[in-house]
Amino acid sequence: MSSAPASHAAEAWLAVNADELVAWRRHLHRHPELSRQEFATTQFIAERLAGAGLNPKVLPSGTGLVCDFGPEEGPRIALRADIDALPMTEQTGAPYSSLVPGVTHACGHDAHTAILLGAALALAAAPELPVGVRLVFQAAEELMPGGAIDAIAAGVLTGVGRIFALHCDPRLQVGRVATVPGPITSAADTIEITVGGPGGHTSRPHLTADLVYGLGTLITGLPAVLSRRIDPRNSTVLVWGAVNSGAAANAIPQAGRLAGTVRTASRDTWMAMQGIVEDAVAHLLAPLNIQHTLYYHRGVPPVVNEAVSTRMLTRAIERVGPHVLAETRQSGGGEDFSWYLEQVPGAMARLGVWPGSGPQLDLHQPTFDLDERALAIGVKVMAGIIDQAALP
Repeated sequence: MSSAPASHAAEAWLAVNADELVAWRRHLHRHPELSRQEFATTQFIAERLAGAGLNPKVLPSGTGLVCDFGPEEGPRIALRADIDALPMTEQTGAPYSSLVPGVTHACGHDAHTAILLGAALALAAAPELPVGVRLVFQAAEELMPGGAIDAIAAGVLTGVGRIFALHCDPRLQVGRVATVPGPITSAADTIEITVGGPGGHTSRPHLTADLVYGLGTLITGLPAVLSRRIDPRNSTVLVWGAVNSGAAANAIPQAGRLAGTVRTASRDTWMAMQGIVEDAVAHLLAPLNIQHTLYYHRGVPPVVNEAVSTRMLTRAIERVGPHVLAETRQSGGGEDFSWYLEQVPGAMARLGVWPGSGPQLDLHQPTFDLDERALAIGVKVMAGIIDQAALP
């Protein structure tokens, strides 16, 4: 058996099917589906896997699927892609723009799906594989705490030794792929605070509860408290995204709302964060006689790349070409791939999708698009992981 059957299979498959790979991505881009509504996307994937002689199994929710092939005995490696889109109106102007009003793949999940589908068909055509493979096409990554929790509950990790994934990086040039051992993303939670009081005239704030002042106190005070309660080396940041209260300049309102996200690079800090926030909010509002309710929504822990898995992923990247491997740092973004790594070792890499010139559009922007040359590179990396699984 060749020392790199999976990599050779990927090269051979791409030589014939590179155009079809792009066509898959464009079809998925035209027909995006929101989290937990990915029924047509799931069917699209399942039909192509079945057409290659594989046996995909749709998850109990009806969206997302798993598919095993390769040796039944011995270790099994999982490769994961997320399949959902965002509630956003596309503004790329691309000929393959979303046909679904208010929904688009602005995070590259169409590319993730096409890449894993391509890797699957390439691996399925290999005469022999060194380890078993499990494909995980996961729904609802964009909803905290993420569809990975549902997939794990459905048993997608049963019998899996390691799991790997790619994520588009619009700051990294196409042709480069980056990974790092240890944390590569951050924990991310959402906070919503509602405040209430009797309302009143702005000429007599001392006779009521001044909610707007209280919201202002939280907007500036809570991030300041966190900066003194948490080790600054843990890169913890609270950013508000919404504040609503009142309508008239001379009336103190009776209700208000504040919402934002808190992110941290430290898993230990993430575990303690809710208690710290609850305590700080209560103490900041106590002198102001303002009633409040805090809704703290736990999101995802950091993605922490395990050392051996990162080494395997790095070697798979290096095999694609001498200048493909790039450096990267931990980001402030959250990713529910972290839930898999709470259960089994694994690693994630960042796939460069920036053309190398022009603006570097960020993820979750309505103008986000990617250089489709990255698709073939992604297939080579994902397939190459299977070869590395057999090496010491």
